[in-house]
Parts: sequence; structure tokens; C-alpha cells
Amino acid sequence: GEKYAEFDGKGMLYHAFSCFFFERLHKQGIATHFIERCSPIAMRVHKLRIVPLEMVYRRIAAGSLCKRTGLPKGEQLREPIVEPYYKRDVLGDPILAPAHIFLMELVSPTAYKQLVQQTRVLGDLLTTWLREVDFELVDMKLEFGWDVHSSLLLGDEISPDTMRIWDRHTGESHDKDVFRHDLAPLIPRYQEVARRLQIDV
Repeated sequence: GEKYAEFDGKGMLYHAFSCFFFERLHKQGIATHFIERCSPIAMRVHKLRIVPLEMVYRRIAAGSLCKRTGLPKGEQLREPIVEPYYKRDVLGDPILAPAHIFLMELVSPTAYKQLVQQTRVLGDLLTTWLREVDFELVDMKLEFGWDVHSSLLLGDEISPDTMRIWDRHTGESHDKDVFRHDLAPLIPRYQEVARRLQIDV
């Protein structure tokens, strides 16, 4: 939110990414809010009551993890970790300990365990899919919500804006950091990810 710009075709590109990943996740038996792709700019989804947590899956040190821990950028973690962040813009979306989450009754311990487990499963799947096309998943943010049946579903979007993706050979970013740090023109980097994944935009 600290930097703003508009890009021609960005919405259609992000929509294509999300539809591609949601459809692929459905084939793996993963429950999401996605129902169907209606047009190049619209999809039909289940209405969700969004969990006030952003679940972040991390495999490689980057971004705020480096700032908080002193780990060097690019260091491979011994195993992936999951971090919960409070969805409150006025507070800067702070990272929370489980004790804080239960103190504020944001979710129950059972639901939190489910969120962590589902985040790990999704992170591992995306890692595999991106490696197949020579990208490394560094980290990613996921959001979940409860549907009318109180089932916990993956919601929001899945795109290079919600993850960090590095080329496995060059180390180049193909994600939100391209725009954030003015590394290169944004859309061509995202289009390269779509091309390798064979996403029809």
C-alpha cells in the first residue's frame, strides 16, 4: 500500500493465475472458494467469512524474515515454516504468536492447527509445481475463510503478487519485489511465469 501504479492487462493476468492455480488445486482435492471461470476478468466463487489471519509459508529467507531474524537473504531454511499475521491495516498486519491469536479469539486452537496444516500442504504443492518449470518458491501468503457450512476454504487469490518466485538458474525475481524495488518492468516478468506454466491469459 505504500507504492501505487497501474499496468495495462494486470487484472486479466492475475485472474488467469488464480484460475489456473485454483483449478489445479481442485484436481488435488483441495477445497477453495473457486467455482468457475466466467470470463477473462471474472470468476464465480463461494462467499466466505474471511479468517482475520494471513498465513505465510516460508522456505527461503527473504523480506521481513531477514529483518526480524538477521538471516541472510537467500538462506534455505532447514524446513518450511508457517507464520500467522493479523489482518489489521491500522496495526501494519503484525505477526502474532498462537497465544495472541487465542487470547483475541481470532480462531480456535483446532482451526489454527487446520490453517497451519493446510498452508504447509499448499506451500509444498506450489513448490513442486514451480520447480517443474525452473522457479523456486521462496514464500507465499494465503488467506482462508468459512463458507455457509462452516467449512474452511482457501480464498483470495494466488498470483506472483502473493508469493516470491525466483528463477532457479539466475536468481531473478518474478514477483511483487520486481515492482517494489524497481528491478525490471513488471508485466514481462509475470508473463514469463505464465508462459512457463502454460497459463492461457
